[in-house]
Amino acid sequence: MRTAPTILHLDMDAFFASVEQASKPSLRGKAVIVGGLGPRGVVATCSYEARVFGVHSAMPMAQARRLAPNAAYLVPRFGLYRTISEQVMELLRALSPLVEPLSLDEAFVDLETGGTAWDEESARLAGMKLRADIRAVTGLTGSVGLAASKMLAKIASEQAKPDGLVLIEPGTERTLLGPMSVRTLPGVGPATGDHLRRAGITTIDEIAEAGEDELVRLLGKAHGHALYAMALARDDRPVVAERETKSVSVEDTYDMDIHDRVRVGLEVQRLADRCVRRLRGAGLSGRTIVLKVRRYDFSTLTRSETLRGPTDDPAVVREAAARLLDSVDTTGGVRLLGVGVSGLADYTQEDLFAQAAGEPAEGPAEDLVDEPVQGAAVPVERRWPAGHDVRHAEYGHGWVQGSGLGRVTVRFETPDSEPGRVRTFRTDDRALEPADPLPLVARRAGEQVASGTEGGSSVGGESGGQESSVPASLPKSWSGSRGGGATSRP
Repeated sequence: MRTAPTILHLDMDAFFASVEQASKPSLRGKAVIVGGLGPRGVVATCSYEARVFGVHSAMPMAQARRLAPNAAYLVPRFGLYRTISEQVMELLRALSPLVEPLSLDEAFVDLETGGTAWDEESARLAGMKLRADIRAVTGLTGSVGLAASKMLAKIASEQAKPDGLVLIEPGTERTLLGPMSVRTLPGVGPATGDHLRRAGITTIDEIAEAGEDELVRLLGKAHGHALYAMALARDDRPVVAERETKSVSVEDTYDMDIHDRVRVGLEVQRLADRCVRRLRGAGLSGRTIVLKVRRYDFSTLTRSETLRGPTDDPAVVREAAARLLDSVDTTGGVRLLGVGVSGLADYTQEDLFAQAAGEPAEGPAEDLVDEPVQGAAVPVERRWPAGHDVRHAEYGHGWVQGSGLGRVTVRFETPDSEPGRVRTFRTDDRALEPADPLPLVARRAGEQVASGTEGGSSVGGESGGQESSVPASLPKSWSGSRGGGATSRP
């Protein structure tokens, strides 16, 4: 097990909400909540200003509206989030070939393998430079944890939030972990936490004191051994550059239960097409088609069918999903549908047939497009999701504040403008069209990513935070830094 703190964990701060605030000047410093806006929607993420009211990720949107009625509620723009995520991941890959993404906004990096860091000082400098580069490239902030293991690095980045850097010094790990809640450790969720609490174990020190045999008795062999090792700050998990994709799936939750069996079938066809688009986008095919149905009473049924060979043919996936649907009773209504493909491969059965015949494989099948399934109702009124980008022939670029009753309200502003004016239009106004998001940071021709220093000065100010003394709320063995003006994490 390594001793130098050369495992880095990056966690972007309130990522989706921060992107929205960066692109919308009128929302900066205000409560912003991103997620599904329907009656059954949930919060994907929220700004720190919204967390003050008790809003958090995975909370039902209806509850969030009660807690923060004056917040801005926006529909996610996943295309933009993926673009910015890739910019951040490129910066991480410049540090090391061993980058393990956990999500769009979170990743581990092995700095030692990349030759970027080998001791405390070089690791701290790499973390400072990364934060400065992320701010320069994206205009956003990220929190960095540095430690000798993945578990400790993730704990450190959580302590660093928001917009900070925390390094766990070698030799201090046990002392730091001891008073923390058992929920701090990976794999300890609400159920395991409650089970341990009933046994009188609430802190990591108490896990170590209970002993390995007692943990095995309480949690089973595998979980008990792993938890005891982590309580002793032992974590030998390596940073894995490529995480194998096991399945590709899509699903939709509906604001109102679907009772019409014909519409359920049409929705399954639409989801199958979306799933195939995602499958092809990843250059994959699969053998097992999976259908997920959540009924009106919250019971969830899963059905699957394994084909003779892998496919990325939309007709094949649609037909298999339809057969699976035939075996499901949807009487009473459906609230969620999903279609997935597993048993993935980087070839299709058709490719194999062509190779066996000594013939070139056929070219790509006709492109799938986002069109309504034949027979589905086509909406007469154009949809204007809250928070999405638009352009008006006269007023320029803006974003949708809200729509309904045949009207759409737009605020006209850009990432580098002052807060803009609001205007309302008819939803069928042909001068108003959907638009692509604008870059969060304007790039000048030939401009390069900022290094850790600028103009001979130390990293700080607008470049992403200065090295500072350890915050009073942390033990002295934590070595941390925060960006200027950052508020404490709620």
